[in-house]
Amino acid sequence: MIRDACPDDAADVVALRAVVYPYLVRGVDSTRKMIAEPPAGEDWTAYVAEVDGRVVGWVSAFRNIGTTEPDVGEIALPHVHPAHRRRGLGHALVTRALDRVTALGIRRIRTWAQPESLSFARRHGFTPSREVRYSALDLRSAPSAPTPPPGVSLHPLAGLDPRRVHRLEAAAAADEPGDVPVDVVTYDQWRYDVWDNLGLDREASTAVEVDGELVSFSVVKRDGDRMWSDYTGTLPEHRGRGFALLAKRAALHRAAARGVRVAYTSNDEANAPMLAVNARLGYRAVASQWSCLREQP
Repeated sequence: MIRDACPDDAADVVALRAVVYPYLVRGVDSTRKMIAEPPAGEDWTAYVAEVDGRVVGWVSAFRNIGTTEPDVGEIALPHVHPAHRRRGLGHALVTRALDRVTALGIRRIRTWAQPESLSFARRHGFTPSREVRYSALDLRSAPSAPTPPPGVSLHPLAGLDPRRVHRLEAAAAADEPGDVPVDVVTYDQWRYDVWDNLGLDREASTAVEVDGELVSFSVVKRDGDRMWSDYTGTLPEHRGRGFALLAKRAALHRAAARGVRVAYTSNDEANAPMLAVNARLGYRAVASQWSCLREQP
């Protein structure tokens, strides 16, 4: 059975994701909130595949409101438990999601596929576009606390005005590599995705300040002893000065001190500066996915 997801599915959805995408981090409470209180303006909907009362598949569909590009939507993370594949469940989930975004008037759709699923994506009208690398870092040997240079200070997000952090991310993300520009990050949208996210660790998440201006930061979202480096960015005019490395190293050190044992992150393969930062910190590649695009007639 394919049906709308409900908040009570959260634990099963997280357990399923741990099997298919062990490098992704989103806890049960955060997943429940996402289903119960989806972000405003996205027309977000999720579907599950259920077999004998057990959730074995998932997909979400929504309008992308973070870009100036018109009529863009997402079909996010369609996946089925390995024991239940090749029974038509993946096709049924993607078909339901396609029907949803088509009804919203969306003309350009992005989805994500693991390398072994690219043929499935192509059969459903998607063309592979960009490769994304997923990396992991064992924090049982955490980076030491960094010493900022003179005139530079480090702050946990917990002590900062969220509007200052929002302005920093909106400016830093505008030229992020990807299929769709991330050039409209409203405060309300950012607050939902980041500041009010139940997984956000504000004490570990770290910002770099220079002469009273926030110039770089690294966001930590966690579930128990696992964390996700949600975003690390620097204002364009302050890049090339080591601030991203400084922010991320401090965030990882603080997260480890707060009980995190493994950190995960992802980067577009074209994002050479952040891949270099992660290499210096000791991250190792654990998986890859491809963004895939479909143009509606």
